[in-house]
Amino acid sequence: QVQLVESGGGLVQAGGSLRLSCAASGRTSSSYTMGWFRQAPGEERDFVAAITWGSSNTFYAESVKGRFTISRDNAKNTVSLQMHSLRPEDTAVYYCAAAYRMNTYYSKSEQYAYWGQGAQVTVSS
Repeated sequence: QVQLVESGGGLVQAGGSLRLSCAASGRTSSSYTMGWFRQAPGEERDFVAAITWGSSNTFYAESVKGRFTISRDNAKNTVSLQMHSLRPEDTAVYYCAAAYRMNTYYSKSEQYAYWGQGAQVTVSS
């Protein structure tokens, strides 16, 4: 069992930056592939980025490549999402998720067993 708590959301102007953090408690997060998803009002929950357990390989949605960076600090049991060049279409609730020793289908939300409560990110034009 692992508990996830996001922080760092807020309001930012287009072109600005924000950094989201996800603190994991319970079992050590180093054995979990960690993902970030987002959900805008009336939309489905979409994959944003993932970082694997072990090798820390990273994967990104096409819409955020080159603008967002996912990273992890296993010593602190945290995962971060650094977001640059934010656009109004990035506005959503961002969720941190964890999947135990997952090696495939990083973009599939159903592969993740544990979820945080979400953090609102609003980008104004």
